[in-house]
This record gives sequence, C-alpha cells and structure tokens, in this order.
Amino acid sequence: MRIALILAVPLAAVLFNSTACQRGVSVTTPTDPPQTGVVGGASTPAPTSANTIEPTPNPTPAFDNEKRPDWLEAKIRQHYKAEKANPPIHIYSYQYNGLTVYHESTPCCDQFTNLYNAAGQLLCHPEGGLTGRGDGKCADFSETRTEEKLVWQDPR
Repeated sequence: MRIALILAVPLAAVLFNSTACQRGVSVTTPTDPPQTGVVGGASTPAPTSANTIEPTPNPTPAFDNEKRPDWLEAKIRQHYKAEKANPPIHIYSYQYNGLTVYHESTPCCDQFTNLYNAAGQLLCHPEGGLTGRGDGKCADFSETRTEEKLVWQDPR
C-alpha cells in the first residue's frame, strides 16, 4: 500500500504537468493593438476608468409646494414622533366632489386609511378594514378623485 502511494504521487505530477498545462498561450483583449497593424473588424473602444453615466437618484420625493394647513403640519409632526412605519406613511391631496381633501395612508394591513377635508375634519375611511373597502361612506373616492399631489411621505 505504501509503495503504491509513493509511485502514485510522482505519476500524478507528471500527468498533470504534461496534459493540464499548455505552454506558449498568449491572451489578448480587444483593446490591445493588433500585431499586424491592420484591424480586421469593428474596433472596440478602450475602457475608461470613470463611469460614463452617473445615476443620481432623488433622495427626497417631490412634495407639493403649497403651504400645508396647520392641522396637517401637526399631524406630520406626530408621525415623526412615532416609530417609523413600514410601508412609510404618505399623505396625498386630491380634488374630490369639488373640494380639496387629504388622504393619509396607514402602515399596514386591515387598518382604515383616513380622508380629511381642508379644515382637518375626518370625512371617511376610503380603504382598509377587513374587506379592504373602507367604511363605505366614500365608496366612490378611488374612481372620482382627481389632481393627485404628494403632500408628504415619511423619509425615514
């Protein structure tokens, strides 16, 4: 057994070196100059070290620039004091039945969303609840609302 092992190691080294390794192989890349001085096809531009396209994502969403009512500013401050929600809370303004209204999302499942009038009075819950259809007091909100504007979204 010991003799077979002693003979097997040198034999494996000879076979590995003679069959697995090739000598004299040259590797070129498309950016290397041609050896003959003639390009045989479309040239490939040399890579650059700098990015040619630099994406710049907008870190903050584009909010509606109109002044927010005081009651809405207070509600936003309350959201900042609370723990961050997932998904983030957002507030949109719409035109609904000829009035400016504010729709406030909820952090998760089966919770009613809130729809406020311009004075901050709760009108209804258009979405959420066990059925997902809200409280039924403004069932046509999703179909008839117009002029959507993002007023605020939790950036945390």
